[in-house]
Amino acid sequence: MSEIILGLGDYGASKTPGTTIKTYALGSCVAVMLYDPLIKAAGMVHIVLPDSSIDRQKAQEKPGYFADTGIAALLALMKKLGSSGQVWIKLAGGAQIADPSFKFNVGKRNTLAVKKNLWALRLGALAEDVGGSLSRTVQMRTDDGAVILSNPSKGEWTI
Repeated sequence: MSEIILGLGDYGASKTPGTTIKTYALGSCVAVMLYDPLIKAAGMVHIVLPDSSIDRQKAQEKPGYFADTGIAALLALMKKLGSSGQVWIKLAGGAQIADPSFKFNVGKRNTLAVKKNLWALRLGALAEDVGGSLSRTVQMRTDDGAVILSNPSKGEWTI
């Protein structure tokens, strides 16, 4: 059993049996997870900000950092693994963390940007666990596409 750990702005995918893709402590960030059941390939991107126009150089170096470049990068990686694009999608994160006045609303802005970019590709989420004020650790398995979320105060749950 192997594990792929994603940090801020990272993305990864695998169709190796027994692999788990995991990212820790999503606050305002959003994890976009793709699963192709035909080839049992799982992919995830850890999106930090909604729009790459604020830093084009960073978007080139780390496309997963932004919603508008990260989703496309993950879809391309899934295609390299043999995905036909017939995937289901799940979302997690986008919480309101450390912004009690809602001045920046980064979590909500990230969630909306992710959905907008998916809709532009004629894609949508099958399930989501977004918003609120809890950070989430997210893991996804290649074998069955199961998505398990956790938080120290809430425990584990699936979407």
